[in-house]
Amino acid sequence: MAPIGVAIVGGGIFAKEQHLPAVEAADQLTLKAIYSRSRKSAEDTASRVTKSGAAPDLYSDDSGAGKSFKDLLARDDIQALILALPIPNQPEYIEQALAAGKHVLAEKPVAADVARAQKLIEYYKKVSADKGVTFAVAENYRFQPRYTTARDEVQKLGKVIGFNVRVFFFVKLGGKYIETAWRKKPEYQGGFLLDGGVHFAAALRLLLGRDAAPDSVSAFSDLTREHLPPIDTINAVVKTKSGASGSFAVSVGSSLSAFDFQVACEKGSVTVSSRDVIVTPLDGEARTTSFEETNGVKEEVKAWAEALVSGKPNPLQSPEEALADLEFLEKIFKSGEQDGARLKLELQQ
Repeated sequence: MAPIGVAIVGGGIFAKEQHLPAVEAADQLTLKAIYSRSRKSAEDTASRVTKSGAAPDLYSDDSGAGKSFKDLLARDDIQALILALPIPNQPEYIEQALAAGKHVLAEKPVAADVARAQKLIEYYKKVSADKGVTFAVAENYRFQPRYTTARDEVQKLGKVIGFNVRVFFFVKLGGKYIETAWRKKPEYQGGFLLDGGVHFAAALRLLLGRDAAPDSVSAFSDLTREHLPPIDTINAVVKTKSGASGSFAVSVGSSLSAFDFQVACEKGSVTVSSRDVIVTPLDGEARTTSFEETNGVKEEVKAWAEALVSGKPNPLQSPEEALADLEFLEKIFKSGEQDGARLKLELQQ
């Protein structure tokens, strides 16, 4: 079978540094084109191509006739798109791509808020029924080996009885991500706590599994650094469908440093750190498994490519999973606005 023709939509940091190498590493894919709002950005991304063969065609809003996003969508040799655009802009590009009969893998979060995400998913269902296209959301934490290993270990230890998430770090001015204009002055809820925090929501949901899916949240939020609006810190108590409770504390403006996910089960506990998984059974000695550093992007793009070839979408990339991640954070943000009010979750799987 010939490789699937793919275009990368977006010329930002993540497209350059992560999506492009991931496409080149996937044998099932071949890069046909790159689109960005500016020609310079598209050229900068294309300059990082290392795979031999024809250079990708470039499209942008300032490249003149025949080189627009709609022109790219008209190409028959491009069957699928990977989108990495600013959060508020992405849904309209996804809808255009689906309407043109292209498969889509779009960066997380699925949208800026739950209402827009639900409209997007409803649109996808209608278009998919007509055109047979698929829509996947890229959440690389669900493909990092340490999290998938930890999930499997949690399942071996019986019912979840508690959990604790601590992610504390400091996003300084001058960093490559915050200096992008749409992140520096976010026009969406949560700021960095949405853009980055959705990873941590996805990781927790993966570890807890369906039986212990989050059911309600009560949270407090704060802005401790003026350059990280609208909020940079959340502290939430989470109740699960199974009755267990735990904490979810994330700050991108903290002078503390922490990164760990702990899940307590009836027969022991599992701890995930930045590189290790520690399993501590009640009736035995703790064992630690260390993992090579990977952010999971190559793994998720490979999984998407395999799903396109097989015709069976990967459930870890479903828009419904991404919607559940988004709802989890949105309810935490809203609870914080309501001084810790307990809010019910409705969209968890």
